[in-house]
Amino acid sequence: MDQKCNGCGAPLEGTRYEVKAPTGLARLCFRCILRYRPFILRAAFIALFVGTFLTAVNQGNVILGGALPAALYWKVPLTYAVPFCVSNVSSILASRTTLPDA
Repeated sequence: MDQKCNGCGAPLEGTRYEVKAPTGLARLCFRCILRYRPFILRAAFIALFVGTFLTAVNQGNVILGGALPAALYWKVPLTYAVPFCVSNVSSILASRTTLPDA
């Protein structure tokens, strides 16, 4: 039974990703799951919330003091990037399934 990706139409071999779609269950390949909009939006919301909280806790006194050392130019974006990546990867791994052997 040949299954195809509902996103790009590529044949699904081995690992596939299943997500709930308005039309039912959608099966996606790895490239399509990386661009799956609901996962990206959820990860962005979580990153905004968690990143803001962590920035306030870890760097709040420096930012409110008016000093912006050069280290903050990479620390603050990284503080937002980490929860984004963790959320997106966990969503992708939770939707992973394996095709049964024929």
